[in-house]
Amino acid sequence: MPSAMIVGALLCRPISALELRSGHLITPALIFLMLFITFCRVKPSQMRLSPLHLWLLLFQTVVSTGLYLLLLPLNEIVAQGAMICVLAPVAMAAVVIGGMLGANVATMATYSLLCNLSIAVLAPVMLSWTGAGVCTFVEILSRVAPLLIMPFAVAQGCRLLVPKAAQWIGDHSQLSFYLWLVSLLVIIGRTTAFIIDLHDASARTELWLAFAALIICLAQFKIGRMLGRRYGDPAAGGQSLGQKNTVLAVWMAQSFLNPISSIAPTAYIVWQNFVNSYQIYKKDRETTKN
Repeated sequence: MPSAMIVGALLCRPISALELRSGHLITPALIFLMLFITFCRVKPSQMRLSPLHLWLLLFQTVVSTGLYLLLLPLNEIVAQGAMICVLAPVAMAAVVIGGMLGANVATMATYSLLCNLSIAVLAPVMLSWTGAGVCTFVEILSRVAPLLIMPFAVAQGCRLLVPKAAQWIGDHSQLSFYLWLVSLLVIIGRTTAFIIDLHDASARTELWLAFAALIICLAQFKIGRMLGRRYGDPAAGGQSLGQKNTVLAVWMAQSFLNPISSIAPTAYIVWQNFVNSYQIYKKDRETTKN
């Protein structure tokens, strides 16, 4: 994964050009395929709400508001960036990475649906209060629903109509990891190009936003694992709270807040993938030892 991030950063211009020519469809297509492969392992009967889901959602709601109010007197842009890093819903790919780390995929799939739909309701209120623009439920939902509901629906249709094919796909779910590596390369390429082309922010503000994103990232993974451990699934808790839908977060920051605040979720992309790299490396070493 670090290799994919380095290649993505070095080839940021060609990658950005390719993504632009595709109509920004490369990343959504990869996420769709990753989720389809993962959801082929999930039966709807396995998906149940648990207290863990409610604690995670409560954390996002309360802490995003608290951080904004705490940092607002110091720097409004940093306050907006910190708020969006907590408010952003769980990443679509978190289910994939959580599965690799031994998390209960059904638990994470349930929270992915719950969290993204809940944030689609909550985010318009938060963004209208903290930003200058007006955000609607439909705008947020249109960004998350196609990549959330469609892969699940197609996977369940596959399980019903061609169960042997769904079984084979579920048994080879490691394919989603390689798709995720390609997706990571594209996302880091776009992120690098965005940072290079941003000229309106002071270096001091950029550094504070990146530092805030780092602290929030590490804290959310840690607290998520602590909450998950109470319910017997630390990997699910860590990924559900720590791995964010940063593409959506960047869009929300650029569209409804001060655009410079989008540096925080942009930096969060890098930090969370370093954490994921370390976690998968550690899990692989444990598996090898056993």
